[in-house]
Amino acid sequence: MTTVPLVAIRHAPTEWNRAHRLQGRSDVPLGADGEATARLWRPDPLWKDYRLIASPLRRARETAALLFPGREIAIDPRLIEMSFGDWEGQSLVALRDAPGGDAESRERLGLDFRAPNGESPRDVQARIRPLLQEIAAAGAPTLVVTHKAVLRALLSLATGWTLLGKAPAKLRPDCAHLFALAPDGTPSIERMNVPL
Repeated sequence: MTTVPLVAIRHAPTEWNRAHRLQGRSDVPLGADGEATARLWRPDPLWKDYRLIASPLRRARETAALLFPGREIAIDPRLIEMSFGDWEGQSLVALRDAPGGDAESRERLGLDFRAPNGESPRDVQARIRPLLQEIAAAGAPTLVVTHKAVLRALLSLATGWTLLGKAPAKLRPDCAHLFALAPDGTPSIERMNVPL
């Protein structure tokens, strides 16, 4: 069976990442520290001719441009971060500790976790599936710059992980994650946590 290579990279860190704030759809830029981090990354030379697609959020677009200067970057809204709705800008730790809060019970829903007025990981899977099918149908090796919740949804599609219990692979920062797409777009893991 012929498969299509897919490389998935999370954007470089932002100030909100360092403060452990949920970013979601908030369009937070990389800032000086994040730009410096991305400039230190060294993508595999094999990826230089891969099609390059990024989330429309600035932190992903900026990361893609720093990793591949001068390259054409396609923007696809299906790669946007999961919406955390009313929780955006807040710390998950603070939400868990809030009197009368329900963050922990929501987290126990796995793929059906949803912040108030937000999106679920299952929703993210539903929006990236057609993109994966399109990449597989095109047959062109592709690199995407996206977000943590999107990477988790992709990992879940590749492994059947329900986002409950221990993840089958830890998604480490400053790394690329290599998948293979079957002709129908179904991902499988090739190699996780390839240092950049």
